[in-house]
Amino acid sequence: MSRPNILLITSDQQHWDTIGAFNREIHTPNLDRLVREGTTFTRAYCPNPTCTPTRASIITGMYPSQHGAWTLGTKLHEDRHTVGEDFSAAGYTTALIGKAHFQPLHGTEEYPSLEAYPILQDLEFWRSYKGPFYGFDHVELARNHTNEAHVGQHYALWLEEKGCTNWRDYFVAPTGTMDRAIKHTWPIPEEFHYNTWIAERTNAVLEQSKAGDKPFFLWSSFFDPHPDYLVPAPWDAMYDPDNLTIPSISTGEHDRNPPHFAMTQEERPDFSHLRETGNGIHGYHSHLTPESERKQLVATYYGMISLMDKYIGRIMDKLDELDLTENTIVVFTTDHGHFFGQHGLQHKGGFHYEDLMKLPFIVRYPDHVPSGVQSSAIQSLVDLAPTFLSFCGIDIPPIMTGVDQSEVWRGSNVCVRDHAICEFHHEPTTIHQKTYIDERYKITVYYNQTYGEIFDLEQDPQERHNLWKDPAYQSLKSELLLKYIWAELGKEPMPMPRIWHA
Repeated sequence: MSRPNILLITSDQQHWDTIGAFNREIHTPNLDRLVREGTTFTRAYCPNPTCTPTRASIITGMYPSQHGAWTLGTKLHEDRHTVGEDFSAAGYTTALIGKAHFQPLHGTEEYPSLEAYPILQDLEFWRSYKGPFYGFDHVELARNHTNEAHVGQHYALWLEEKGCTNWRDYFVAPTGTMDRAIKHTWPIPEEFHYNTWIAERTNAVLEQSKAGDKPFFLWSSFFDPHPDYLVPAPWDAMYDPDNLTIPSISTGEHDRNPPHFAMTQEERPDFSHLRETGNGIHGYHSHLTPESERKQLVATYYGMISLMDKYIGRIMDKLDELDLTENTIVVFTTDHGHFFGQHGLQHKGGFHYEDLMKLPFIVRYPDHVPSGVQSSAIQSLVDLAPTFLSFCGIDIPPIMTGVDQSEVWRGSNVCVRDHAICEFHHEPTTIHQKTYIDERYKITVYYNQTYGEIFDLEQDPQERHNLWKDPAYQSLKSELLLKYIWAELGKEPMPMPRIWHA
């Protein structure tokens, strides 16, 4: 049998409970099809709840504290080993279509960035540049989240090829920045939406791979439903805000949490003591939002997911058309989760609730991965690279610290992980936290702080009752702290094999 293809499809900042198969309030027929035809892992976690660190972990099989791109604004150095290099060496076509975000938006002389100004919008450069890029032989990139001003790269070229020469009208306000006056309904026609571009260009790569008779490792990387909350008609009116379940905070639930949790519920919280570089920290601001707006945000967020689902369906249909479905491992997931009212929070930040750390995660590989199954086996995005390589019979580099989940995906092993770890850094001496999650409990520790969080996910799945200071749980706290320390000690990259005692 020929080696399997790999198709990784990711969204950006999607809450784990936003697939129609498990949530009747949202319509996602194509993701529902993947659920029916594959295995859904209900306990998949990101290694960091922001974009760059997690995306770098996906291609390196390493944690952010290991590969070096530890927060937004940092860069994954080009000398880091990536899974695309392993696939290329094994004769695979490797491609990335959509969002990369391995590099910062503002480069420096010491740390130049291809994803930064001014090259970001130098269309002549992108006309001739399609890789190689971090192990991908072919890339078609963009940097968008809805209508932000960073549009450029290959997406802008595609817009002009499609006749949308006035594309700046949809992305750039008169001030040269995102037009904050546009709310919810985005006037860009769907035919020019980046979902359309990603699906079309993904399908072109599939066709080329089929014609070349080479196996492929392809990452189709969508931008939605990352805020700002904007979606074109008719998706903007698909959901009635008054008919949706809108999560909210429970009275007093932050009383036992670290101080930054409660501060998010103030009108004008003062986090200035945590900004040693002058930069704001994701989530460290007021999260108070009027109820009517909170409802509309959820309706738009769901509309963005449903539109994306349509174009994921286009890609799945192309696999069928090209007779590639049976020999292609499809994984759908996201880079990290999202708050849309849970615990009184919006978007993302240094709050390691399940809403932000846990992910939608579906694996389909006909006749190899069980269909219509849900598994609670713990997964981490650092496991993707080694697991893909294992399925394809390619040696896993010792530098990768993710674990091979192939037997779990096949259903022949119940689990290979007893825990996951999630990191969040801003500056090492201000915000630096890590979370250890096992089958039942999770513990979050903060650098140089005595506060923290412990939640019993079995008895308190909504994470309302922080047990950190509860006298009845101090022995559990000690046990979890030891488990966390052991996990940290055990996730270093493997050294070269020892061949003799001297």
